[in-house]
Amino acid sequence: MKPRVSNPGRGGRKPHPSTAGRGRRRPARGDAPQSFDQLAQAAVGEMLSLAEPADQHLRRFFAAHPAMGRADRGRLAEMAYDILRQRRLYAQFAQSGSGPLPARLIAVHQARERLVTDGMAPAVRLSLPDWLAERLAAALDPAALESLGAALLRPAPLDLRVNLLRTDPAAALAALAAEGIAAQPLAIAPLALRVEGKPGLERTAAFRDGLVEVQDAGSQLLAHLVAPRRGQTVVDFCAGAGGKTLALAALLRGSGQVFACDVSAARLSRMRARLARSGASNVQPFGIDSERDPKLDRLAGRADAVLVDAPCSGTGTLRRNPDLKWRFDPGSLPALGASQRAILAAAARLVRPGGALIYATCSLLPEENDAVRRHFEHEHPGWVAESAAESLARQSVRLPATAEVDGALSLRTDLHGTDSFYAVRWLRPA
Repeated sequence: MKPRVSNPGRGGRKPHPSTAGRGRRRPARGDAPQSFDQLAQAAVGEMLSLAEPADQHLRRFFAAHPAMGRADRGRLAEMAYDILRQRRLYAQFAQSGSGPLPARLIAVHQARERLVTDGMAPAVRLSLPDWLAERLAAALDPAALESLGAALLRPAPLDLRVNLLRTDPAAALAALAAEGIAAQPLAIAPLALRVEGKPGLERTAAFRDGLVEVQDAGSQLLAHLVAPRRGQTVVDFCAGAGGKTLALAALLRGSGQVFACDVSAARLSRMRARLARSGASNVQPFGIDSERDPKLDRLAGRADAVLVDAPCSGTGTLRRNPDLKWRFDPGSLPALGASQRAILAAAARLVRPGGALIYATCSLLPEENDAVRRHFEHEHPGWVAESAAESLARQSVRLPATAEVDGALSLRTDLHGTDSFYAVRWLRPA
């Protein structure tokens, strides 16, 4: 199992690390005070190097400039992320300017409301790399491509999951409101709240006490698709830092057991604070060397449900992780698909007869979604794919008609207001 890079944005997933550039450059510490414009140019220049995920660049930059106030940090981050999202379009306009590229891109960003994009190719207007624009154009009609592309250029909202081990949605809303944070429930996921604005959530008692956890509403639906029942054994096969693990533990209401598997001990260690905050006592972090690790033998044929939230291109999360579209190497897709198929096959052997296997990605690409599904079904005759809508309906979760394609969960950012997710659920023959 290939490791995944750390999460480049809150509530999102960790994509596959087939990315360009591995070096890390630390921003220089200057003795003389710098203006906001100077700091912004330096930060944008660092992020444009694409040497690491955008959030890591910003963390390093802010650590190197501790005198920056919270408001300036927020303003700089918003600017830098907008430039990454719109990089191709802004670069087109920046060609006519002079001076360093970061300064020209910032100038275009500041004039973005006056940009005229009529007549531009969709890939330029929607700031998509050619390889991704071509794949999306092959799968979508022009209107759908325009709609999806525009949605991926908008900043992601802040979604929260209500932690059933600590509270309920009404009480969580009241607790947030008492601290001046406005939020609204979302129809698409029963435990999802969408926060208005960009408050300092980490400073609130509601967050510190584990009433809520940051998680995209689409990601929350994956845990509901697993449909764990009290007392069951569930495996989160690619657990990462544990967002879906904690959601599964809460749906089990603290009963049964969730094994959180991952090849990265560092990622699993980041789960500890979240786990303590959540109040879950039924989670067992389970470090593995690969999907073939002999330690997994102890779980073979025992799991009532296994979730494979597979390493992927992350193309469904571009509104929150815009650097991915410039960092991801499309030449890695064949190897990535082979890895996804191998991980899925290894996870399948953990499922007991009559148990469920769920494969999910946050990808828009058919190579990582339907192609992996068809290969698994060819290699595993007898496994039955269940309708995502029917499975969710049994839990009183109503899925929009547009969110199911050929029985699989198919969330699209422009249609459903979430990150784009694909998921299919199978039952193993009894």
